[in-house]
Parts: sequence; structure tokens; C-alpha cells
Amino acid sequence: MKKSRNLVSNLLRIGISPPKGQRGRKLGKAPGTVTYLGNREDVTTTVNSLVYDDEDLVKSTVENMKILSSPPGRGKTQWINVVGLSDESRMREIGQESALNALVVEDIVNTEGRPKVDEYEDYIFIILKMLNPNGEGKILKEHVALVLRPGQVFLYQEIEADVFDGVRSRIEQHSGRIRSRGADYLFFALIDAIVDHYFLVLETISDQLDSLELEIYRDPHPDTLYKIQQLRKDVIKIRGWMAPARELINRLIETESSLITRDTRLFLRDIHDHTTEINETLHIHREMVFGLMEIYMSNVSNKMNEVMKVLTIMASIFIPLTFLAGIYGMNFRYMPELEWEYGYYGVLGLMLVIFVIMILYFKKKRWL
Repeated sequence: MKKSRNLVSNLLRIGISPPKGQRGRKLGKAPGTVTYLGNREDVTTTVNSLVYDDEDLVKSTVENMKILSSPPGRGKTQWINVVGLSDESRMREIGQESALNALVVEDIVNTEGRPKVDEYEDYIFIILKMLNPNGEGKILKEHVALVLRPGQVFLYQEIEADVFDGVRSRIEQHSGRIRSRGADYLFFALIDAIVDHYFLVLETISDQLDSLELEIYRDPHPDTLYKIQQLRKDVIKIRGWMAPARELINRLIETESSLITRDTRLFLRDIHDHTTEINETLHIHREMVFGLMEIYMSNVSNKMNEVMKVLTIMASIFIPLTFLAGIYGMNFRYMPELEWEYGYYGVLGLMLVIFVIMILYFKKKRWL
């Protein structure tokens, strides 16, 4: 750890920024070292168990981690939900008791990791990003890891709030087919819940696009440009999380592992179709965001052109008037008009006639 801190200090001293986020904490550590990277240090790690079959349902809080290594029993499925990933010693213990590879536990607590899938001899491990709109136009992102073992599904998440209430409700109310199928179907149902919420995110982005488009046409201002830039970043990030998710699902469909049955692969194909649709929609949204940027710049330019046109017309009108005023502002001694009784009113009248003629000319040319 001391070497790691020294390296970060040296990077700052010579003008090089250390890695973004908390990746500097991993510098110098051996692969497989459990190091939490995230912003949820205040969440206490809790482990809950849900064991069910077609007849029975048992919910409990896990205190003795020894039971994590024991299958729930023939014909039963166990959903182990681990909430809170910041307690490194507790996560290390959970990983050891559930016989997970040290590299897997390292990936579980690395909330900055990209979606991935790893297949081991007796389990399948995946990482996804759980997105959930908060109803105020903001999108909440959480790190989720899933492990599928014979008869067991481990779900690791940063906070208790999640998108799995529908799955829990189906299990508790015995609705649908989930209670009569195995752990691989629960594994599918959890992934499906995550992917389905991406559609809600797409709706949020679509609403923001419509709102920004209307704002650009009505009253574009510097804050509008900032909103467009933020939306562009959000779309790019979401694409970065969803693009590998599509390949992840494809690998689960094509896996030769006996942990996923043939029937469940059919359901996974449905998720694959959804991820393809989401990726295509995100691509369209990305193009629309860039389009909004161009529309904004064009509208601002048009407004500037309108201002310049008005100023140019005003300057054009006052050029001949200024010319006349300049002539009669000269201090020559012999200027006949200066002695004329109505000279002042004559010059003002001439100026007014020139002004009216120029206004009529500009309107005829449709410059006004």
C-alpha cells in the first residue's frame, strides 16, 4: 500500500494524473486481491437467503457463512442475495465459503469493471450494470454480479434498492413458472429484470431528447448546451455497458455448460433480442444527441445573424443621414443654406424622406 501511495504521489508531482476513480488503490497489489473500488463504503454487508421449490418457500438472514457452500437440496433453488460490497474482509470470507476463485471476488468488488462473463468448472460468473431511472430525469447506476451454481444463484449488489421486486413477487406469490424451474431460470429472470429496466432508461433519454429539442427551438441558452453534453456522456456510457452485455448473453446461449438447460437458452435468446434492440436504439439516440448539438449551434448562429442583420440595416439607414449631418456640421463661412429661414426644417425633412425610402426599399427586398 505504501508503494502504491508513493507511486500516485510521484505521478502528481511530475504532472501526470493518477487513474480515475479509485483504481489507484489497486496499484502494486497482486491479482486476486480483494480491493473495493466504489462509492458505497457506508453500506453494511448483509446476506439473505431465499430457498424455494414448487411447494415451499423459506426466507432467512445468513449469519453462518458455512451454509453458502452447501446446495439447498434436491429439487430446491436457493437465491443468496449479498448487499454491500465495501467490507473487504467479509467479501473475502463469502468468496472463500462459496468456493469462488479469488479473481472472481476481486471482480465482484470492483464496481468500475465492465460487463463480462467467465465460465468455470462448476459455476458461471457474470457482471452487469443495473440502471434505474429515479423519476427526476436522472439515471442511477449500480454494479451487479451474478454467480450460477448447481441449485444456487448468488446475487451481489452495492445497495438494497434494486430492480428485482418483480422477481421476488413472482417467487413469493407463486406466479408464473419460476417456482417450478431450477436455478438457471432464476439466473435468467434476474438478468431479464436488469435488461428490461434499460427500456425505462431509453424512455427517460427519449423524453430528455424531446425536451431539449423543444428548448433549442424556443430559447437556446448556454445551459442547454451543457444539458446536451451531459446527455451525450450518459448515452455513450450506457452504450459502453450494453454493448458487451449483448455479447455476454450470446455466450450464455452458446455455452456448453450443463448449468444452463436447453429450455432456459430459449429465454436467453429473448434477452439477446432485447439487448440488440437496446443497442440499436442507443445508436439512434447517440446520433440524435449529435444532431441536437448541430441544431443548437445552427440556431445560435441564426440568432446572431439576425442581430447582425438588424444592426447592419440600422447602420445602412444612418449612413446617408450621417453624411448630411456631416456636411452641415462643417464650419465653412459661405454656405447659402445656412442663411435660409427654413433650412433646418428642410434638412430634417430630407432626412425623413431618405429614412422612409430606405425602410420601404428594405421591406421590398424582404430584409425586414
